[in-house]
Amino acid sequence: MNKLIHLGATKPKRRLLLGIGGAWMVALAAPRVLAQRMPSGIASGKQGRLVVVFLRGAYDGLSALVPYTDKDYYAIRPNIAIAAPDGTRETALRLNDQWALHPAFAPLMPLWQQGVMGVVPCAGLPQPNRSHFDAQYLMEIGLPEKTGTPVGWVNRLAGGMPASASGVGIGVGESNPAILAGPSRIKLIPRGEQAERTGVLANERHRSALLDLYAGDDALSVAFRQGAGSRMQTSQELMNERSMVMQQRMLDKDGTPQNTAAQQAQMNAASNGAGDPVGLALDAQNLATLMRNDRNLRLGFLSAGGWDTHANQGAATGQLAGNLGNLARGLAQLRSGFDQPGDVIVVMSEFGRTSAENGTKGTDHGFGNALWVIGNRVNGGQAHGQWTGLAQSNLNQGRDLPAHHDYRAVLAQVLRHTLGASDSQLQTLLPGSNWDTRLDAIFKQI
Repeated sequence: MNKLIHLGATKPKRRLLLGIGGAWMVALAAPRVLAQRMPSGIASGKQGRLVVVFLRGAYDGLSALVPYTDKDYYAIRPNIAIAAPDGTRETALRLNDQWALHPAFAPLMPLWQQGVMGVVPCAGLPQPNRSHFDAQYLMEIGLPEKTGTPVGWVNRLAGGMPASASGVGIGVGESNPAILAGPSRIKLIPRGEQAERTGVLANERHRSALLDLYAGDDALSVAFRQGAGSRMQTSQELMNERSMVMQQRMLDKDGTPQNTAAQQAQMNAASNGAGDPVGLALDAQNLATLMRNDRNLRLGFLSAGGWDTHANQGAATGQLAGNLGNLARGLAQLRSGFDQPGDVIVVMSEFGRTSAENGTKGTDHGFGNALWVIGNRVNGGQAHGQWTGLAQSNLNQGRDLPAHHDYRAVLAQVLRHTLGASDSQLQTLLPGSNWDTRLDAIFKQI
């Protein structure tokens, strides 16, 4: 059973209360998804908190992290490249002799300068997969391919941690992300101001009737009251379910959609239920508040969509710049709430974009991408791992960044240094992944 704890916000008529109760019975009586048991002691040594931020739609890492000394960058991106840093407003922000940040990432510059933000420029799936939905799903379950009844890797992680009645994990924004799906208890709240609303439980008559219906000591009643209590305590409501997957897959194209309507439809589908980055700062604030108030909550999840920029991507200004600015403000807000020694924030996306711009001044589906890590234990202020440049002979299939590093190898470093995960625990969490010694410098040795 996918134990994502939430309640809907629709106000039912009194005659529907028994129907609602029946739905709860069906949900709670459904067969549980069986996950491999986590070796004990995942959190016995280190008490960090982990927050994962998923950018759905494949953001353009070559605009966020600018290789401004690579001559090929400007040759293959004549319209969308970010100008080399010269101190003016619409040029990149210099980080070192190789890298710069998009000017919209200015709110993150202090984190780089403080040495708490680092980046792996070329991370991704073990094998290219240019389907938004397949690639996102694989990254969320932590496996190289689909199999059986997989469980999200954050849910597997939660299963190996000491849990209170409230659980150890919380997700903000999406109603049913695969990364949180599984048998472990995960709390869910909607995005933005909707998180402050109480939905059907705000109606005293409805709430009283439901609580009376589940007043017993049986497991079903106890589970219902726990969910209702959580709802009232955090003032939650759920977002509507994502669009039908089959309809989305029809729009899951590798190249540039043929017209403006198709482009917009694909971008919306690629977001896969995630909200626009404009609301990320408020979601980050809500997440930090709830995890600060309940110290048992040690795993958090946020997402933002709108990154599928096939056309008119823009450079220092434009569509992508707006999203990057909202992302930067959201991450800065998130860092302000997760600044304790063991806290780590991971920012990831299903794949990158093509290295060269396309005919509509955008980018198509790529492979390797920049993966960001933020935290006091991060060996920040530098890029980590392998970088081979943008010469066509060094690109994946001559078109996009290679993924020199399996994203799971980056996660393994995070889990080792944040929660003290052992080798056997990492194999349970991320089956089939290998330890990558080229990434050993991501975290400070303390």
